[in-house]
Amino acid sequence: MKLKKEYLILTAVMVALILYLALHRSNRTHYTLPKISSIPGKHISKIEFKKAAGTVVLNKKDNIWNIGPKEYPADSDKIEDILNVIENLKVTALVSESKNYVRYDLNPDKKIHVRAWQGESLIREFDIGKAAATYQHTFVKLAKDPNVYHARGDFRQNFDPTVEDLRDRTVLSFVQKDLREIKIARNKKTVALDLKQVVEANGKKKDAAAKTGKSSEPQTAWVDTNGKKVDAVKVGRLLGFLNRLECEAYIDDSKKDVFKDPVYAVTLQGPREHSLSIFAKENKDEKTYPAVSSENDYPFLLSDTQIDSLKANIDEIKKVKEK
Repeated sequence: MKLKKEYLILTAVMVALILYLALHRSNRTHYTLPKISSIPGKHISKIEFKKAAGTVVLNKKDNIWNIGPKEYPADSDKIEDILNVIENLKVTALVSESKNYVRYDLNPDKKIHVRAWQGESLIREFDIGKAAATYQHTFVKLAKDPNVYHARGDFRQNFDPTVEDLRDRTVLSFVQKDLREIKIARNKKTVALDLKQVVEANGKKKDAAAKTGKSSEPQTAWVDTNGKKVDAVKVGRLLGFLNRLECEAYIDDSKKDVFKDPVYAVTLQGPREHSLSIFAKENKDEKTYPAVSSENDYPFLLSDTQIDSLKANIDEIKKVKEK
């Protein structure tokens, strides 16, 4: 009887334990995640992200994104990253219902409050906290929902840049194959190159032409003012450096017409003219040179390293050395 009683007690304990574990697991996992509909990025016309340090507003005008009331052109790659998060936002797990937001950086001092519009209609609103420990998810809080969720991806950094960080820093761009003339003035000396058709008429090609009575096929090549061919690789290296050139920073407190007498003046002629003018440093200790471009409405700064690269590329072509 004693043994039977012990078996009954043991069985009751096991049943109680199984029920406890089942109910405990159910309480932890039995919830429904909010469904967030996808929004095509092309429908978004305005984005705002507000943080303790200030608010950044992005507007789309004529399919081009710009920043704030001054309408600075925005970096298209960074805008694309922001749009991808907003349009594809998905929550994958409920993290907390306690309303304790500090531990997730969702308190007012740390959170980033994001809103997106289509025209006048607000179509997305959520708060961004810190990344989860695995950096595979980000803590978020949805509008009108006090709970904290995991959202797929580590994306807080996409919404954390300043206005200056978001600006498009490309100051010169062109289609290289469309260029026909290159002029670079430096220290009252000018490197001038033209893209022309030339006929190879030396060595074996000249002998072959004499035997067949046919002239060699003309080829396109860069030539200097004396009609001498210039190494295409070196010209390509120079143009590769200049194309999609990015500045170090913008000079917002000056106008372009303030800058006079450039130490370098680059002119590239194709279907339209592209120009870059670089000016002397204000003092020798500066690490940057002020510059202006036909491709940008704002004066900007180029680094010592960039100017050294430009010098090296020019000297490779023409061997114009500074005094």
